Amino acid sequence: MLIAGFPAGAWGTNCYLVAPAAGEECVIIDPGHQAAQGVEDALKKHRLKPVAVILTHGHIDHVASVVPVCGAHDVPAWIHPRDRYMLSDPEKALGRSIGMPLMGELTVGEPDDLRELTDGADLKLAGLDFSVAHAPGHTKGSVTFRMPETQEIPSVFFSGDLLFAGSIGRTDLPGGSHAEILDSLGRVCLPLDDSTVVLSGHGPQTSIGQERATNPYLRQVAAGLGADDTSAPRRGM
Repeated sequence: MLIAGFPAGAWGTNCYLVAPAAGEECVIIDPGHQAAQGVEDALKKHRLKPVAVILTHGHIDHVASVVPVCGAHDVPAWIHPRDRYMLSDPEKALGRSIGMPLMGELTVGEPDDLRELTDGADLKLAGLDFSVAHAPGHTKGSVTFRMPETQEIPSVFFSGDLLFAGSIGRTDLPGGSHAEILDSLGRVCLPLDDSTVVLSGHGPQTSIGQERATNPYLRQVAAGLGADDTSAPRRGM
């Protein structure tokens, strides 16, 4: 399997292209702010043909390039219905113009073919399987995508802004809830095998085992402690 990832834009948001191998069809995950050229470069480098865009949530730093990427390749995009409004009204999703001046001129709106994700869905795209889990907390419509283990590689978990290396997504923006993100961590992340590779929306690659051992928020959930939102992250987007 081929996974090509790169950080893009003002917030260093990770965009991923996933394919069975070079020269085949691929899925694009979270083409965000200033990601369009990086997507094109990766497609050319690995000789890939995109068939779909899938989105972990609707914040502008994860979706800003959806319209141009989908339009250039005539492919559908998938998003959870609770975050769909963010495509057309990114400032409403932020509550205030946090970071918007850094974004510059944006193409907002929905791509021509927009489809909705549901909890528990199994997407079969580009010859690959993606299990969808609704994981609210960072936003109401946040989701994760998990790919099953194969003989070559362990399971891969695209966590969006639910789980980072050493931290979690902020919950003080509209639709955010510290209690909900802790619930999502317990329901979605804790059952995963330690060997599961975590590719998040920001920052480096990690694993469930590493986060189970060192991430203070995942440790809090594993210990059954309550939701103390005074410790919630309040940086980034």
